Amino acid sequence: MLKRFFSYQLVLFICVIVLSSCSSSSKLTSPTTTVNSKASLEKPYVILISLDGFRWDYVDKYKPPHLTNFIKNGVKAESLIPSFPSKTFPNHYTIATGMYPDKHGIIGNSFYSYKKNATYKLGNRETVEDGSFYGGTPIWILADKNQMVSASYFFVGSEADIQGKHPTYYKIYDGSIKNETRVAQALDWLALPEEKRPHLITMYFSDMDNTGHDFGPNNDTELKKTLFELDRNLGDLFKGTAATSLPINIIIVSDHGMTEQKTENLIPIERVKNDSLYVTIDNGAIVNIHPKKQSDTDAIFKNLKQKEVHFKVYKTANTPGFEYIPKSKDWGTLQIIPDFGYYFSSNSRIASYKKNAIKIMGIHGPDTKYKDMHGIFYANGPGFKNGYITPSFKNIHIYPLLCKLLGLPIPNSIDGKLEEVKSVLK
Repeated sequence: MLKRFFSYQLVLFICVIVLSSCSSSSKLTSPTTTVNSKASLEKPYVILISLDGFRWDYVDKYKPPHLTNFIKNGVKAESLIPSFPSKTFPNHYTIATGMYPDKHGIIGNSFYSYKKNATYKLGNRETVEDGSFYGGTPIWILADKNQMVSASYFFVGSEADIQGKHPTYYKIYDGSIKNETRVAQALDWLALPEEKRPHLITMYFSDMDNTGHDFGPNNDTELKKTLFELDRNLGDLFKGTAATSLPINIIIVSDHGMTEQKTENLIPIERVKNDSLYVTIDNGAIVNIHPKKQSDTDAIFKNLKQKEVHFKVYKTANTPGFEYIPKSKDWGTLQIIPDFGYYFSSNSRIASYKKNAIKIMGIHGPDTKYKDMHGIFYANGPGFKNGYITPSFKNIHIYPLLCKLLGLPIPNSIDGKLEEVKSVLK
């Protein structure tokens, strides 16, 4: 129990309860005035489900019955490749917008915004709900602009007033809400009169991420136990949607995978901090350095290079892992990247792990060239092929696929391309 307690504290730090807040509210917000247009009434339905931290190989390894059958009669990708850094908030919002983090602006679970002169933090309700941090057009906003009703039982960005809008129906995040309640609500939404019935529903489940962080991704006993409970919940959703006889396409994704981290290989963030010269934003697998106005960036760079032990320091434009040359000022001018197998943490947390003999945990965030960071893409429904496997693809391509299924226009500004994933469609 003691290990579970301290691991849970870690979860709060590295985003296991990824959409976490200080609010305990789970109240369904009042719906907007959006109703389905005549054209929207003719469209099929899409449920987008995120299984946070669900690594690409878990289903093959543990064979949960409902997910296994779902895949057998639908489509799967060999893996889903997250954007770098392979963290929760950037990748959920990339899935929601079809944009790389550099473009949509949510570049980390925590980051400094020069535009806002403020630090965004996943556990800060004020920043999480502030739509001005969020760029791009999330799929629920695109639906609203096209007079299509949407709903969200949790998804990064769904609580924020992005472009002055939310999903038609949405929930304020509360990780204590049982999966059964989430499933029941989704089915209730599908039972609404057709003019008020959402054609897009997003859902979020943190179970596998929680267990992966607590025990590491190689603890078969704990992972299988969690997975089979989650699989039972998903099975109830599959049965419930089938009973509606509506044309419902279900897409299941994850934001990232998980890799084992030895606590003896944690690097104290205090080793690289210098509050008098720069601001340090620590996301574990990447540390953003923002020199203060009076500071000499080159001198800071040289000084940090001299400290390199199990990590490396880069000018931002030269940092490995990115699929593009990062341009957003919010990254800072320097990046510190731990070697694979190492991770930044605080002295106090490292001391707690040592005191309580916690030797293994799970982390994510590193370069997506490491397949442990890869997630999942599974889909099933009238729009998809049966028993089809596609090669691994990047998560930026999910957005145009959603647009295609819902009959929504694909924005020219996104990074994703329908051509990369259209082979999964009938």
